[in-house]
Amino acid sequence: MTGRVNMSEVNLKQRRMTAWAGMLGPALFVGVFTLEGWLRPGYDPKAMYISALSLGPRGWIQMANFIVLGVLLGIFARGMAAGFPDGKASRGGPILLGVLAVLFVVSGIFVMDPMDTPPDQMSVHGLIHGLAGGIVFVLMPVIIFVFLRRFREDVAWQSFQRWTLILGIIEATAVVVFTVVSKSPQLLAAFSDWIGLIQRVALVPFMVWVFLFGLNMLRREASEPDLTV
Repeated sequence: MTGRVNMSEVNLKQRRMTAWAGMLGPALFVGVFTLEGWLRPGYDPKAMYISALSLGPRGWIQMANFIVLGVLLGIFARGMAAGFPDGKASRGGPILLGVLAVLFVVSGIFVMDPMDTPPDQMSVHGLIHGLAGGIVFVLMPVIIFVFLRRFREDVAWQSFQRWTLILGIIEATAVVVFTVVSKSPQLLAAFSDWIGLIQRVALVPFMVWVFLFGLNMLRREASEPDLTV
């Protein structure tokens, strides 16, 4: 009937929007820090953390990049909760992704200290940033494997199981390597010229997984007809 809101159509459009949020968030985040890393004078992407882009006069770009990613991941988490109303990962998965979204926003608000700052001279905002970042790297592989349990049993999502397993293994391995290197003074000194690259290898697989997750959700929603009246 004309003039009456079709709630099925509204819900379908909302689910499609959340799928787009899952795709755009990681793509924009990686694209912005990659481009800014190339263009920023004096910045070496291979040797410097992504968060170091938050320092200096143009630091607002990376700060905004963190916050936008967090907001889009939060939208994606809400849509994911609606898309998985029951079964494995129906509660834990969206909650963990929502926590991750908040931590990315925190990372944007609280800027890291310069990379050569001694631990006993770190500022409060630097400590908060470091704590948030540490939890982020723990959560990323955990989230992937939480959803892997769901995809193994959900017939509708079994086609995404292989990519989830592959990216989960890569992500977990890279996070372990990054954590060991970054927390060991001896290893950090030995790999100081490569720590930025190691961090990116520990971050990008998760972003690829979220993008593919959103893409799969979008394809499923696009296969449903628009229920216009």
